[in-house]
Amino acid sequence: MGETGPSSSPAIVVTATFTAEALEETLAFWVRELGFQHQIRFAPYNQVFQQLLDPTGLLRRNRDGFNVVLVRFQDWARFHRDVRIEYLDQNVRHLATLLRSAAESAPSPILVCVCPASPDFLKRPDYADFAQKAEAFLESSLREFSSLQVVTAAEINRLYPVPDYYDPHADELGHVPYTPEFFAALATMIARKLRAVRAVPYKVIAVDCDETLWRGVCGEDGPQGVRVEAGHRGLQQFLLGQRDAGMLLCLCSKNNPDDVLETFRLHPEMLLRLEHFSGLRLNWEPKSANLRSLAGELKLGLESFILLDDNPSECAEVQARCPEAAAVALPPDANEFADFLKHLWAFDRWSTTAEDRDRAALYAQEAERVKLEKYSANLEEFLRSLNLRIRISAMSPDQIPRVSQLTHRTNQMNFTTLRRTESELRSLLSYGVECLTVDVADRFGSYGLVGVVLFTVEAGTLTVDSFLLSCRALGRGVEHRMLARLGQIAKERRLGAVNIAFIPTARNRPAKELLAAVGARFEESNPEASLYRFPADYLAAVTFTGASPAELPRERSRGESRQPEPVATDFGRIARELREPVRILESSRGIPKPAAAAPAAPVPVPKHSAGARTDLEKRLAALWASVLNVPAVGIHDNFFDLGGHSLMAVQLLSLVRQTFDIDLSLRVVYSGDFTVAELAKAIELHEIEQLGAEQYGAILKEIENLSDEEVRALLEQEQNGEHNNAGRGSPLELPDPS
Repeated sequence: MGETGPSSSPAIVVTATFTAEALEETLAFWVRELGFQHQIRFAPYNQVFQQLLDPTGLLRRNRDGFNVVLVRFQDWARFHRDVRIEYLDQNVRHLATLLRSAAESAPSPILVCVCPASPDFLKRPDYADFAQKAEAFLESSLREFSSLQVVTAAEINRLYPVPDYYDPHADELGHVPYTPEFFAALATMIARKLRAVRAVPYKVIAVDCDETLWRGVCGEDGPQGVRVEAGHRGLQQFLLGQRDAGMLLCLCSKNNPDDVLETFRLHPEMLLRLEHFSGLRLNWEPKSANLRSLAGELKLGLESFILLDDNPSECAEVQARCPEAAAVALPPDANEFADFLKHLWAFDRWSTTAEDRDRAALYAQEAERVKLEKYSANLEEFLRSLNLRIRISAMSPDQIPRVSQLTHRTNQMNFTTLRRTESELRSLLSYGVECLTVDVADRFGSYGLVGVVLFTVEAGTLTVDSFLLSCRALGRGVEHRMLARLGQIAKERRLGAVNIAFIPTARNRPAKELLAAVGARFEESNPEASLYRFPADYLAAVTFTGASPAELPRERSRGESRQPEPVATDFGRIARELREPVRILESSRGIPKPAAAAPAAPVPVPKHSAGARTDLEKRLAALWASVLNVPAVGIHDNFFDLGGHSLMAVQLLSLVRQTFDIDLSLRVVYSGDFTVAELAKAIELHEIEQLGAEQYGAILKEIENLSDEEVRALLEQEQNGEHNNAGRGSPLELPDPS
């Protein structure tokens, strides 16, 4: 628990305004499921502001990891009886300022989760109104930073609802405000965001038709006989939303083309129209072959595709023959589509750029270019008719998200494949690195920001750090104009040479061929890398001589491809089986923690020194086994020897409170040997004390209702009873409350 030493492995660093270590078990489960190698590390208790301020703290030192900030507004009022809204609002604004600063300089993305306050806190209208406005303020004030995301309590509840999320007893004992089910929900939300930021999103959804976009089979029931029911409309609405966020849609269905086209024409109630699809494959070929064909047409890798189909056999065929792509079988009942799609992690995005949102339009323009190229006599005629316009200029601050995105997604025309986060780009710029961006347009429209060059000037030489160009502009002379511009800048600054490093990868052969074609004689190579030392005058004069389309690199058809998942994530299983916090919690139990979080010594096997002797001990032993995640517990086995820790002790006492309606303090945990037998004694003693107090109070109440004469008569009876019945005890003998 708590802070650990530095490590070269990436980390999930969590800082919270409350005790958050209860996240660890479920978060470790998801790290394992996703195939990541992240350690899980917790900053010291309730030091959110300190962690955001400290340049040597865990958040600022977490490179290539994931930073998580958990905030519960109520915690700023924890030690005050009646806190003014102005004080809470001041804390929110201070938090926003610190987060803005961290987003600009932290070396890892930041996830801010606004966690729900307790029901009692929200009962006060002024506090409830403040919480709602504070969430909205954080979202709006931090929206400009694509390296930071805010998740609200409402979003957590929408995806992973937990009706009884608050644990007042654990909150009081150890500032652990939530039930295990809610911690499982919160950990799952964190894991989803981690995957979204680590994996490049899919780019193409290939979708089936029959029993997917509509109920029925258009080839058998006829185009008029199929029905578009609520579940199918929900799926179509989902697909349109994905298209708006940058996904391309394709039809991939075993059908006669005329039947499908007629079905779209005869059903105006459908939300999807044929113009929404960037590619159609309506035939009787295997769907794996059709996906390969679509990949070639769209100039994208198969890794960019995900198939949605109602038939598990079709999905299995695609997975067997196109393992790079993903294939997900939808539920048999269309009424389940909505919940299923809500939990398909494959469609989660960390952020969306303007280029992403325009992708469908860009591919529609590219289709027109392909037609023009097909009917042009040669490449020169094609390029002349395009009326290509290339603008190379210094990067503006608002372009940083897109530049960072290109460094992560571009693989073929990329000299070094150095990946840069937004904060790294800002840091490089502050140290004198310069950045050029390349925008391209032609008669059909804009390609958008498609090229990036990072370089430095020192010792009389211009040295290139990164040089990359999106595949959508490849083969049209843009890359040659970029090289020439570097030579021109060197000449303008009276520099003699331009140094360009090339680091080979499995994907960037087109970049190597470009450099070799431009100036092979300037290469100094070794097995790991090459260095090209171009004279500034020579590079400034580089021009595009043209090549026939057949001579362009074969990889041109693959495009910027998606980075594969660390392991083959079973998105369908997650959406079917791991979408309810209770199920997630059950699945996470028993999964080993990552190495960094593992205990220093093996957990001893329970001794089972003695079985339960009473019903109370039997029930307590079952609670212990549940919390400790062991098959059985002996009544004399020590809680901490079995792998327990302080957080588990708080959870256990909370369960005791819920089960037996008894409040026990943490003193019972640390006052002696904490075993089932000792806990049973503490509960029995507490019950005896409660019973004694109740009897004592009842007798006092009875006496208060007697008149003076009745009291004197009772005292005389008492005296006579003691005289006549020595040693038998009095009916009014009061119990000793001690």
